[in-house]
Amino acid sequence: MVFKHLTKIYKKTFNFPFDQHIPCYRQRYFCESKLPDRLFKFLRRYLYMLFFNQVKLEKFIIEKKHKRILWINISAPSLGDSLMDLSSRVLLQDKSIDLFTSKKNAHLFYDDKVFNGVYSDISQRIDKEYDLIILDSYSTRSMKIKRKISKNTYFVGMFGFFNGPEVNRVLFSFFQMNNLLPINEKKDMELIQSEVKNSIAFNQKDIDIIDSLSLPRKFISIVIGGEWDYRKYRKWAEVISLLIAYKPDIKIVLLGSENALKDSKKILAKFPTGNIYDFINRLSFKQSAIIISKSDRMLCCDGGLMHAGNASGVISVSLFAKLTPKMQLTDAIKSFPLFDKEDVNNIHPKEIYDKFLESYN
Repeated sequence: MVFKHLTKIYKKTFNFPFDQHIPCYRQRYFCESKLPDRLFKFLRRYLYMLFFNQVKLEKFIIEKKHKRILWINISAPSLGDSLMDLSSRVLLQDKSIDLFTSKKNAHLFYDDKVFNGVYSDISQRIDKEYDLIILDSYSTRSMKIKRKISKNTYFVGMFGFFNGPEVNRVLFSFFQMNNLLPINEKKDMELIQSEVKNSIAFNQKDIDIIDSLSLPRKFISIVIGGEWDYRKYRKWAEVISLLIAYKPDIKIVLLGSENALKDSKKILAKFPTGNIYDFINRLSFKQSAIIISKSDRMLCCDGGLMHAGNASGVISVSLFAKLTPKMQLTDAIKSFPLFDKEDVNNIHPKEIYDKFLESYN
């Protein structure tokens, strides 16, 4: 009996908690991971919950009475993943919701239209009188934070025990949140599929800073640099050459962080004209996102600023490697993607230029 029970729960580590199908690399996960490792990770999580009396507190619906909610999201490893994982918060606008997240990601949700308080340190004065906690996953790390903040409060899971397979995180977030809503509050699934995307809020101070810059009236933004070599395109100068040949007076704003400085210097040395506006490593993430929201087009690789641009609705030409575009985009996102199985640098500059032209047709 116990074995059957554990087997049923273990299957949740690779099966969706909702009925709908979304893009997922489940088979790849099975091929690349070992069964003993998967079982050990599951048992460690489940036994931790059992030992600390958390299993009995798990709920599977966010009820009307759950007015004051804390959402714990610390499993997202990057800015983009955090934006995707928390995108479905817009379905809970009738609730009072606080967020506990990593220090790295917290700034994304300051001034948010849904989250009231945003915390990233357990020592902060977090209101412990919550009706419900939303847990990003049932990892021991997430559970420890939940117990420290409010050990006896009921909780629901987003990813829950689901662990390992890559998924489209935006669709997962929306479908699971919809799955957790009461029957009379659930949204039409086709509507969700066609309208879901990230969201991001800006404060007036950052908006004023960008408004004070001498930006051209019409421009395209190119996001360069990146943390991962296979998602860091090194041929932007060739793309820019094609763009300038097509439209000599085109205005291009370069955006990116410190890891883009080397590439930006090469670009600026090659194009010493009035075409290029350099804001590499000069702006915050959100300030860069504001510029993207004002641009006519965005050219970028898969990364945090791509997801911020998707939130603003800007039309993009986006480059992907390893993870296909369907794993990162939704029907509501206006993107003209290019993909290579191994490395974005296998994508020819002419392909990007052609997609750029196509985006205007």
